[in-house]
Amino acid sequence: MFLTIVIGLRVLGKRGVKQLSIFELVVIIGLGSAAGDPMFNKDVGIVSSIVVFIVIILLYLIVTYLIAKNKKLEQLIEGKPICLIEEGEFSIENFKKENLGSDEFFAELRLKGISQLGQIEKAIEESSGEISVFYFEDKDVKYGLPIMPDSLDHPLKNIIQEAHYSCTFCGFTEEKQIGNAGNCKKCKKDEWILASNKKRIT
Repeated sequence: MFLTIVIGLRVLGKRGVKQLSIFELVVIIGLGSAAGDPMFNKDVGIVSSIVVFIVIILLYLIVTYLIAKNKKLEQLIEGKPICLIEEGEFSIENFKKENLGSDEFFAELRLKGISQLGQIEKAIEESSGEISVFYFEDKDVKYGLPIMPDSLDHPLKNIIQEAHYSCTFCGFTEEKQIGNAGNCKKCKKDEWILASNKKRIT
């Protein structure tokens, strides 16, 4: 059951165990189950529950010791940090690997005072599920995909005003002329939104 919980949480992904390590959550679930059974079922003895407690704690200590000694095992069980945004654009392949919706991700970025992706040099999802963001200095902020609520509701396929536009799928940004917007050079999608070069207000 210990292994089943670990595997289940790894499949669930980092977002499911945000702010807790996988093993902290495993121990909480395991100990909670062991404590709950004798409370609700008189056929389950206290001694057997104490044995389960001891086994879970021993397994936790053993696995913690092993992952401290073996980096590959640590990455296999707990995962590793992954870059989601680089130079103001999505790292598409990395983003696809994570159980993370764009609306949820944008909400987290807005909580950090970000209004458009051109403000971000790198955004990394840590093994805990938290998002670490490294910003461009104000003088280096680029045009990027706006992430304010409803900003992506009306994508364009035809350009009626010469300006910078961002791909709604990957954030690739370029200056476009009036006419057909064409396909994104990075992801080949064909929907665009007027880009923003707004700086962060801190």
